[in-house]
Amino acid sequence: MALCALEKKALDIHILDLRELTPITDFFVICHGESTTQVRAICDHIQEKLEDEGLKVWHREGYDNASWILLDYVDVVIHVFLPETREFYSLERLWGDAPVKIIQNGKLFK
Repeated sequence: MALCALEKKALDIHILDLRELTPITDFFVICHGESTTQVRAICDHIQEKLEDEGLKVWHREGYDNASWILLDYVDVVIHVFLPETREFYSLERLWGDAPVKIIQNGKLFK
C-alpha cells in the first residue's frame, strides 16, 4: 500500500504498527500529496492496485473535500492528507508510542 502511494509521488510516508496499541486496526499508512488532485490520485491508485489483487476498500471518507482521505481496509487504514491538514491533526504524534517505518525519497528508514 505504501509502495502504491509512492508510485503517485506521495510524500513522507509513515507506516505505524498499532498491533500492540489498539484493536481498531493493525497498521496506519500516513502520507500526503501537494494538492487535492494529487491526494485523490494517490487514493485512486491505491484502490485500483488493491482491487486488482482482490482487495476492496471497506470504507472511504473525505474524497469530495480531499484534504484528508481515509481508506479503511480493516487491518490497514490509509490516511492521505494535504500538508497543512496532516500537520494540524498530527496522527504520528497522537500515536507516538507506535513503532514506525518512514519512506522518504523512495528509501525506507526505521
